[in-house]
Amino acid sequence: MLSSALDGFDDCQFTLCATTVAWPHAAAVVDYHATEGRSWRLRLSRAGAQVAHLTPAAGEDIGTPDASAQGTASDLVLFFYGRIPLESLKFEGDRRVFDQLAAWDPSV
Repeated sequence: MLSSALDGFDDCQFTLCATTVAWPHAAAVVDYHATEGRSWRLRLSRAGAQVAHLTPAAGEDIGTPDASAQGTASDLVLFFYGRIPLESLKFEGDRRVFDQLAAWDPSV
């Protein structure tokens, strides 16, 4: 189950979040951290939403995200699908970015 939750969140990020549709708000960076050891970075801009695994090299400064959320991979998946609130996770930064993400529908 552990790997399926990690894989599920990975799939969410790379298949559902990644898009070339312009982000309609101020550019932002969001980090997601699974307590099982994986992390993702979502960059939102006029170029769309780009997702990458967050694996900084030793000593590399990756910068500070505008918002981040941390929890189990299972909880990250549940949050992504609106099944649990953001408060169920450890989050930092600008909550508005998460609200904007939840309301954004790049298919329209």
